[in-house]
Amino acid sequence: MVTSDVLIFDTTLRDGEQAPGNSLSPEEKLRLARQLDALGVDILEAGFPAASEGDYRSVHEIAAEVRRPVVAALARCHERDIELAGEALNGAARSRLHVFISTSDLHMREKLRLTRDEVLELTRQSVRRARRYTDDVEFSAEDASRTDPDFLCRVVEAAVAEGAGTINLPDTVGYAMPHEYAGMFRDVRARVPGADRVILSAHCHDDLGLAVANSLAAIEAGARQVECTVNGIGERAGNAALEEIVMAGQVRGAALGFRCNIESREIYRTSQLLSYLTGVFPQPNKAVVGKNAFAHEAGIHQHGMLQNGLTYEIIRPEMVGIPRSTLVLGKHSGRHALERRFRELGYDLSEAQLLRVYAEFTSLADRKREILDEDLLALLHESFHDAPEEYQLTHLRVVCGSVSPTAEVRMAGPWSGERTARGTGDGPIAAAFTAISEILGRQLEVLSLSLRSLTPGRDSVGQVFLQAKIDGRSLSGHGASTDIVEASARALVHALNKALHADRLESSSLNAVYLWGV
Repeated sequence: MVTSDVLIFDTTLRDGEQAPGNSLSPEEKLRLARQLDALGVDILEAGFPAASEGDYRSVHEIAAEVRRPVVAALARCHERDIELAGEALNGAARSRLHVFISTSDLHMREKLRLTRDEVLELTRQSVRRARRYTDDVEFSAEDASRTDPDFLCRVVEAAVAEGAGTINLPDTVGYAMPHEYAGMFRDVRARVPGADRVILSAHCHDDLGLAVANSLAAIEAGARQVECTVNGIGERAGNAALEEIVMAGQVRGAALGFRCNIESREIYRTSQLLSYLTGVFPQPNKAVVGKNAFAHEAGIHQHGMLQNGLTYEIIRPEMVGIPRSTLVLGKHSGRHALERRFRELGYDLSEAQLLRVYAEFTSLADRKREILDEDLLALLHESFHDAPEEYQLTHLRVVCGSVSPTAEVRMAGPWSGERTARGTGDGPIAAAFTAISEILGRQLEVLSLSLRSLTPGRDSVGQVFLQAKIDGRSLSGHGASTDIVEASARALVHALNKALHADRLESSSLNAVYLWGV
């Protein structure tokens, strides 16, 4: 199969941001645009300038600062929309004006209240007007997949004749089947004069879960640009996911026959930044970037992974910027994974010890969703859960609001008197954690934190549960208070007490082995 280059048109900042809950400030959009540049997208659709002042500002700032990719701005086939988009793109190293109008009979009748002839004339006028601002004009026939094929070809022919260099045929409402969508591209290529001189583009929505499949079908049918978003965010069920299209091309290059310019090792970093900025994280089983995408619990799978990762992973996690796969310990795990985790914690168990611990492990896993390192230590040292409270939080004072959050913490511990430290952070909880870390003189990594209310009302007691990595072990902690910052600090101290207790149990265990050996 001949391999073709496919352009990646990223619309995370425009179509993706339109979805409820995904709103970004101009500053956040610029930060994400820089990362999309590092990711290597070919075209970056920065926004819809006519939609708001904020969108106009975002497009203008991104166009001025992000220089490598083509920066695109969206406009309806309205004179004022096109003017605003053209002005916002002023200063771009490479700009594209993207104009669109609905072409399906349903949209023309119910939304636009326009005839076919009127839509044809607006297409001609708008592409012509857009070319006053840039030679790079893209035309989109909105709802193309539900448009009469004969009329679609007439509209595309009009746009090409006026100088549109890219023609986008969107599956706007996620209606098409892959074979239908591919057929539409083949039909346009065969019937429209000059179609061989322009780039055909696919833009798919995921209402039936077919956005990526449709995008790949379009590429096979001759599309040389795909419009997609990071994490697949977007209107309703979302857009085609950039990371899935890119990795399909890498993993199944021989079957799909296309390549693109994306730096795949930046995929996970980009996904995480988007999630952080919007507060919307992919579902755990999301392909490529989901929390469980490279996690294995089943014993048969874990055994295979320990021998060779290719047994159950078609993508190496390092390819998308994830350090390594994880073997999650749960009720489906086998002895091989359990043995490896104990070895990572510093224990070489005999066959007899492993058999005993594994029997207890499977019994515990039936009752507990995920097994943490502290659970493994409890199986090895039965008294582990009775961790004495040697570390105690004796004072906490936090200042936040319009100033940079700072925390003053005082603690008692296995030392003489009390120790005090100050810390700063992105928020009051982070500042308190930094101060606790300073007191102990060790790095503390909080892996997850959740809060629930124990009592109703404004003065309710909040309980915080967290997981922290302390000296390579994952340990849980919990704390309660009417102040969530205090509850969080107490939860971390609780985890620290477990870590200290584990250290002492291990020391006594090693000493016992040493004396016995004498």
